[in-house]
Amino acid sequence: MKRFANAHPVWTGLIALAVAILLWMIFATWPKGLSSAIGSKKIFLNALFNGITLGGLYFLVASGFTLIFGLMRNVNLAHGTLYLLGGYVGFHAADITGYWLLAFPVAFIVVGFFGILLQLAVFRRMEGEDLRQTLVTIGISIVAADLMLWGFGGDFFNISPPPWLSGPIETFLVTAQRSNGDLVYLKYPMVRIVIFVAAVVLGVGMWLALNRTRIGMMIRAGVDDRDMLSATGARIQFVFIGVFAFGAGLAGIAGVVGGTFQSVAPGEDIRFLLASLVVVIVGGMGSIPGAALGALLIGLAEQFGSVYFPTYAVVLTFLIMVVVLAFRPQGLMGQG
Repeated sequence: MKRFANAHPVWTGLIALAVAILLWMIFATWPKGLSSAIGSKKIFLNALFNGITLGGLYFLVASGFTLIFGLMRNVNLAHGTLYLLGGYVGFHAADITGYWLLAFPVAFIVVGFFGILLQLAVFRRMEGEDLRQTLVTIGISIVAADLMLWGFGGDFFNISPPPWLSGPIETFLVTAQRSNGDLVYLKYPMVRIVIFVAAVVLGVGMWLALNRTRIGMMIRAGVDDRDMLSATGARIQFVFIGVFAFGAGLAGIAGVVGGTFQSVAPGEDIRFLLASLVVVIVGGMGSIPGAALGALLIGLAEQFGSVYFPTYAVVLTFLIMVVVLAFRPQGLMGQG
């Protein structure tokens, strides 16, 4: 941080000013002129927290994608299919058993198993052949989408959280002040807060596993020089199968989270595949912190765009990607 501040004093000042303005807008009581210009503070705070929690969902999807695509160099364009399958599996697991939490391990195991099949049947036979991997996984995603439409139908499914997570929780953030002087505090869904915290914990755990453990060292070494690592006696294929299964399982968990946040429906696989691609490009291939930063930026851009610029909401996401590619092609936190 100090090195960046010394090298880029102007950018550091602008970032500090933006952070100060954001903190003031979050914690201060807005004057009437500001509310008239951009809407109520409640709308702003809801857009902010919806963007942050949506970024947590995008991170869950993109973190598995960045392990498979960014780190292992496997072009898996069926990753959105894994997300949608996890949502369907999670819905039926929760619906049959009545336990919301049980949907997460069931979706992780089932989708992780399909990830193992993909690794053995497709990617192990096409190592280093990016174009073939792209075409084959696109075909798999199309066939799988039709099979899921046939098997689960075209209805929307919502995964209901347990009663202790249902309903809003009152926060300490003030949204307005009544004429009698009483303060109005923001209420926000409890389930979104809990799942976002879980996404943060998972992200920190993944970063520590990749950078502070022996298995993480083997994964990174195997990506850089597979033959040399194999010569040491390490079973790199088993390591890569495990990583692929874990990345696919994360997509399955994200499907359960998405079904709880929003809904599970045909077409969501394409949406989240595109979101994962944008997040990985913006954050940097193979970088877990980059995936977190990219997911946060894309989530905020979508929510603020839908509230304040509904006509151009989709453009904001791709504008961020274009700007990043123009000034930093390797991504915000990618290796140069």
